[in-house]
Amino acid sequence: MEKVKLKTNILKREIINIFKKFGLNDNHALISANALINAELVGAYGHGLSRLKMYCDRIKKKVINPKPKIKIKKISQSISHIDANNSIGFVAADIAIKTSIKNAKKTGIGMVAVKNSGHYGLSGYYAEQAIKKNLITMIYTNAPPAVAPHGALKSLFGTNPICFGTPTGSKIPFILDTSISMINRGKIRVAARNNQKIPEGVALDKLGKPTTDAKKALEGVQLPIAGFRGSGLAWMVDILSGVLTGGNHAGRVKDPFDDFSGPQNIGHLFITFKTNLFVNNFNNRVRDNIKTIKRLPKIKGIKEIMYPGQNKYKRFKMNSKKEIKISEVVKKDLKILKG
Repeated sequence: MEKVKLKTNILKREIINIFKKFGLNDNHALISANALINAELVGAYGHGLSRLKMYCDRIKKKVINPKPKIKIKKISQSISHIDANNSIGFVAADIAIKTSIKNAKKTGIGMVAVKNSGHYGLSGYYAEQAIKKNLITMIYTNAPPAVAPHGALKSLFGTNPICFGTPTGSKIPFILDTSISMINRGKIRVAARNNQKIPEGVALDKLGKPTTDAKKALEGVQLPIAGFRGSGLAWMVDILSGVLTGGNHAGRVKDPFDDFSGPQNIGHLFITFKTNLFVNNFNNRVRDNIKTIKRLPKIKGIKEIMYPGQNKYKRFKMNSKKEIKISEVVKKDLKILKG
């Protein structure tokens, strides 16, 4: 499919203006635009501009609050609880990770729970902020039903990403940001919009039959990683980010594209902590850890053993030097949204 190229700064300005048109203030529009552009630059297109119209549609339908009154409840020096007042998820997550970082810098550990939020894009994007402050982080968020619990016929868990990030003693951070499904739902949505097939073995249709048809996959069930283990991890994230925070859980998170009956009330949990809590030579130890693993004998065809985050960092650096390519579908979205 033919793609259009746009300069990053021009595209970012367009997105900011669109969000402002839909009622976000200057700062919230900038936060949201930065997150979407980052997703494009790291190659996570399912979390990038393909979702812009969805956010605007939800603002228009009054299930995202463009003028939220976000409340931060301080539980202790280390722990905070945020009521995002149905804000766009980018803004809630930005406040949460910054609060978690601030708490960790004061006490050694920061823990922030968020309720009444929405989809916030890539967890790894927020992990980077903590790592730049020399902190280790773990981030959890739940999502709309897409994966059936092991043994069930009906989808209930979201693709519920698990994110872990740590400084590495080098410029490339270690960031494991992975959904518990074989592929994330955003990729399936992009494939459906562009009439593309999805890989085999990642989804079933509504009749429980394997499918490579993206539209049938969205109507059916996504498959978790590692069978019952993946289902268990999804359940864990649902408890940590939904039950614990006061957010929706157990399949109650609304689909952002198809369900405008009310706000999503997604829950997030951000945990950050200092690297020197137990040892003073963390950087040396983590460098030794990575070097030891990279020196292992490699299987045929593998030039380098990569740690999570390396490929994404390379894509970001490479794409930052080029214009961003957008599909015809996204181009049409931008035209409609600009009015």
